[in-house]
Amino acid sequence: MHAVASTTIETVKTRLIAFAVAIVVAPCTAMPAEAVGRPNVLLVLADDLGWSDLGCYGGEIDTPHLDALAWSGLRFTQFYNSSRCCPSRASILTGLHPAQAGFPEFFGMLPPTCVTIPEVLRAAGYRTYMVGKWHLNEKTKPIERGFDEFYGMLGGYNTCWQEKPHYTRWPQDRPKREYPPDGFYSTDVFGDYAVEFLEQARQPSAEGRPWFLYLAFNAPHFPLHAPAETIAKYEPIYTQGWDKIRAARLARQKALGIVPKDLDLPSRGTTPKNKFNERTDWADRPIPAWDSLPEDRRADLTRRMSVYAAMVDHLDRVVGRIVDLLKRTDQLDDTLILFLSDNGACAEWDPWGFDDASGPKNTLHSGASLAKVGGRDTYISCGSGWANASNTPLRLFKHYMHEGGIRTPLIVHWPAGAKAPPGSLCHAPGFIADLMPTICGATAANYPRYRGGKDVTPVEGVSLLPAFAGEPQPPRQLCIEHEGHRTIRDGQWKLVCIKGCPWELYDITNDPTESHDLADRDPRRVERMAAAWREWAARTGAPR
Repeated sequence: MHAVASTTIETVKTRLIAFAVAIVVAPCTAMPAEAVGRPNVLLVLADDLGWSDLGCYGGEIDTPHLDALAWSGLRFTQFYNSSRCCPSRASILTGLHPAQAGFPEFFGMLPPTCVTIPEVLRAAGYRTYMVGKWHLNEKTKPIERGFDEFYGMLGGYNTCWQEKPHYTRWPQDRPKREYPPDGFYSTDVFGDYAVEFLEQARQPSAEGRPWFLYLAFNAPHFPLHAPAETIAKYEPIYTQGWDKIRAARLARQKALGIVPKDLDLPSRGTTPKNKFNERTDWADRPIPAWDSLPEDRRADLTRRMSVYAAMVDHLDRVVGRIVDLLKRTDQLDDTLILFLSDNGACAEWDPWGFDDASGPKNTLHSGASLAKVGGRDTYISCGSGWANASNTPLRLFKHYMHEGGIRTPLIVHWPAGAKAPPGSLCHAPGFIADLMPTICGATAANYPRYRGGKDVTPVEGVSLLPAFAGEPQPPRQLCIEHEGHRTIRDGQWKLVCIKGCPWELYDITNDPTESHDLADRDPRRVERMAAAWREWAARTGAPR
């Protein structure tokens, strides 16, 4: 355990200046002795979590531990990801845009020209741990990119109920926990290993060095799995249906100050055409009203969303276990905690959801079959109707560049270093590449110029430390791309398009639901912003 003196706003600024100088002049060298006294860093990533699912963002899911971090910390309301699992993970860990980090598409590999957060922090004397979902190419192990210890899944998704062969321990000579066949649930097991690693960091062999833990959940990504007793807790809630849930969430968001008080609830919308929903006849068709559905379909969909909520519930419990450990060991104040999601809620691929694999097949469950949904022998998603509710009041979902695809909750908790008033909201735009320079600035770790004798790609993000101090953020331009879907955010203006479709223009400050396309009224702005997006794509290697 290590002690950190209470960090003032001036100290935060000093760290930021030191970091900026280090990028220019300093190679990355290991300085373990100087690491003592720096903050721990806990980076928690949810998988396919919707923007409004947490209680502190307006949701009804029971998330008391994350909510408590928000009430005593800082929430960002316009923070962006890259709309898909591995591109977002690559960007988070490197501070680069996905194409620069080796993921111009869904598949890729981290190149030698980038560095990762654990590589930078380990060189600065930190112990580095990872638990959860890697999903940055199984040919590369986390321990080969900066982590001392790892437990989790190397791929993108799999059952939550069965450990072998999906979940592994690296280095392989490390002790591995044993679970009975019916005693494994991945989210809870991730909590076991996270606690174990943090206990390890307190042993004399750790030499009092601070630690970095990257806890990357596979919840609530499909296949949706959760313990039956937790599912049952949510079924009475979701029998209301998605229309009432959306309205209630928006009302809470207005009360919390997350969205404008005069914001209207937009229509449920549609799912854009893709190869799966074309085969189910749902391409570009509106999500139906809940009350228009037959009773058996409502029962099936209620169960699906209850499983999803139960997964988020267990995720929150794991966060609570870690926070309790930090409190008991007097580490909480001196630990920078960051919580976010890798993309918006998953709509794959129509209002009914899928069964067996991500594709067009759906089974309408009833009777004994319905009671098993979420258990070991099922493989389901919850579909676009519930994804639309999870992203309330934002438009579209995972994959797309509209707000429902790229806007993530971001909770920051760091009592010793973040001096914004407790419970504050930051409405300035931010991006996942900002986490690298923010963490380097907070820890005074040096971002290197070289890795393995090769020039390192300069970091793309900007430090969020001034926002942690409650200072206003300067205007910035943000560009994102995935699967041909594109967007550029410039101040209050956002230009966005679905692959193969015309650009749409929104005043996102006053129209966060992207309901009023202004492209025809301001073609010059459209062309200027489109040209800036093309310039960014050419510079970063993003597909054009």
